[in-house]
Amino acid sequence: MGDRLPWTKPVLTPHRMGGLNKFGDLRTQVHQSDIDGVEIAPLLEQYGSPLFIVSAKTLRENVRRLKRAFATRWPRVRHGWSYKTNYLGAVCNVLHQEGSWAEVVSGFEYQKARALGVPGSRILFNGPWKPNEVLQQAIEEGATIHIDHLDELYAIENGARKLGRESVPVGIRLNFDTGYTDAWSRFGFNIESGAARDAVQRIAASKWLKLTGLHSHIGTFVLELRAYAAQAKIMAAFMDATERETGCTIEYLDIGGGFASRNALQGVYLPPEQMVPSFEQYAEVITDTLLEATRGRVASGKPLPVLVLETGRAVVDDAEILVTSVVGNKRLPDGRRAAILDAGVNLLFTAYWYNHEVRPLRPLEGIAEETVLYGPLCMNIDVVRASVMLPPLNIGEPLAIRPAGAYNNTQWQQFIQYRPAIVMVTAEGRVELIRAAEQLETINALERVPESISQPFPQGLPE
Repeated sequence: MGDRLPWTKPVLTPHRMGGLNKFGDLRTQVHQSDIDGVEIAPLLEQYGSPLFIVSAKTLRENVRRLKRAFATRWPRVRHGWSYKTNYLGAVCNVLHQEGSWAEVVSGFEYQKARALGVPGSRILFNGPWKPNEVLQQAIEEGATIHIDHLDELYAIENGARKLGRESVPVGIRLNFDTGYTDAWSRFGFNIESGAARDAVQRIAASKWLKLTGLHSHIGTFVLELRAYAAQAKIMAAFMDATERETGCTIEYLDIGGGFASRNALQGVYLPPEQMVPSFEQYAEVITDTLLEATRGRVASGKPLPVLVLETGRAVVDDAEILVTSVVGNKRLPDGRRAAILDAGVNLLFTAYWYNHEVRPLRPLEGIAEETVLYGPLCMNIDVVRASVMLPPLNIGEPLAIRPAGAYNNTQWQQFIQYRPAIVMVTAEGRVELIRAAEQLETINALERVPESISQPFPQGLPE
């Protein structure tokens, strides 16, 4: 007798509306046992599950490709790393080593960048609230400050007056309708209403301020290339009008970020490989539009402005994965299988709008079924994947969830469960701990219990 095939548990799979059809089929199961040649399973034994793993190699490759895409099409390009996307010190420093500035949106992020050794002269300071003491520090240290509203304009003017420093360079944030994205009108000065022109005139009339740059950010996860073409055209026209009316020189145009990563948005049928533009496609549209819009500037002998990018998500998202383990299985009332993981939406905040790719660390046997992946939280909304085809999962089976590098380490929550360790695989193949796992002492360190209630069960309390 020949070798017997392993027994596989039979499964009844009901057909449901909205399920597989002639346009789609089960994908061949893909597993991921390593990251940059480093086996993942031993890392779980050493650091525990769940575990975030960052690839320094992917991070460097991504930012180099971004810069190359634009630098080969525009004479002067600057990248500001978006701290709010992922402000782990190790992630930031890898990108600073690649020449990226720090783009920050709060006093905390400004101080984080300074603590990492980034000089003020290499910080782009955005955001609707810049605390006065940090704003004053930014003025003194020569940071690039983008004014969000008139009260902030007055605060910078007062700060410059206190320092006795005239013509402090500033930029202003603009908002406008591209026709392809929702207008982010809560930030900056609107062009269509005339608020932006008024702000420009106000700066031009001040001996303490000098307008040197224009900034805008049209949205997040922007898939429509025509939105960036409209942005570039509108900003270039506003630059020309501003210089003509005030006599200032705009040294840079900051187009913000918003480039999409290779993650799968919920509600979108096509895979990200078909939906998400490449860095080269973003660069082609933006620079072609700017070259056309600034043709008259070049003809008159004026230098082209520096093109500033603040791309975050597209640089870091696929450079990090979350590895989590199965802690339980169950059948739902509708017959679907569900698995409970040791990581939930407290760690994977982006599960609310992405269908993250889920990969086991090894090939799994058995028939794939529609499976719901839940986290460990006592919350009904703790759904990591609402539907994914997976074979049977044993207790302790690890799964790699990817991409997970954007926003999850800045928007995660210490809620019900501790936050886990984060390690980085360096370009040389070393594994370095870049954030330790939380413990009870971590959580209690900032708490204070008044002496009068220091004992949970005072003596004499009836049983």
